[in-house]
Amino acid sequence: MNNKKDALGKGIRALLDSIDTSAPTQKEETTVTSNTVNELPLEFIEVNPFQPRVDFDEARLNELADSIKIHGVIQPITVKKLSAKKYQLIAGERRLRASKMAGLTTIPAFIRTANDQEMLEIALIENTHREDLNAHEVAINYKRLMDECNLTQEDLAERVGKDRATVANYLRLLKLPPDIQLAIKNRTISMTHARAIISIEDPVAQLSLYKDIISKDLSVRAVEQLARAAKQNKRKAPQHSRASLPHDLKRVQDKLASHLSTRVILKNKRGGRGEIVITYFSDDDLQRLVDLMNL
Repeated sequence: MNNKKDALGKGIRALLDSIDTSAPTQKEETTVTSNTVNELPLEFIEVNPFQPRVDFDEARLNELADSIKIHGVIQPITVKKLSAKKYQLIAGERRLRASKMAGLTTIPAFIRTANDQEMLEIALIENTHREDLNAHEVAINYKRLMDECNLTQEDLAERVGKDRATVANYLRLLKLPPDIQLAIKNRTISMTHARAIISIEDPVAQLSLYKDIISKDLSVRAVEQLARAAKQNKRKAPQHSRASLPHDLKRVQDKLASHLSTRVILKNKRGGRGEIVITYFSDDDLQRLVDLMNL
């Protein structure tokens, strides 16, 4: 545990070690010493265009604003100096918004110089450590860090203070069918449920297991057992038409299964003919499919 904390500390310190504390505050004559926090006027600060988070819970913001009225801003925001009276937010938009709601005119801030990639990286890394993020949001931030900051999984793991296996598990969430991703985002199912689903490679089987979780309110342990059984059955099952399905038709099959949130099997025959088999699990499920198809 201590090793992870140390890794996290090193990663963030490496990004924040170039803090520029030479910028003036609202009073131009004020001398700012090195390694201090500066009080900046809120009107001098513009929001970060690279902020990965766009939705802010209004109730939580009000709670933070009430806390700030009593205790002030405990954790300084981080900004980039653009000019003597203009700064761009790197990290801390929630604190900035809540401070405005609390009626403050200034806010404590670390001032640094950073290029756009560094700004995005800092904002994303800070965002991944928010307590109220769901697993899907963490996965998206990890993916953005890799894609937009040119990081490998090893680099990413070091930056966020996690082991590579944990990072890989989050990234694999983004390969699940959209319905399951939405359930993770809405916290309908937990990360541990999702990890059990991920262990099955077949999207059709993933969706089937997901529906069982919802309809039967399955525990994580039960889902893990079902996932193991599904993998064993797949190894034992003879590889017939589904295994020989052309790649383009396999993609169509998976898209249909994802769109309909149920098991779909394409049976490819000669001459461009075939069959589509759609599975439903109850009368209500059949009605759902009928409604979805506008029949």
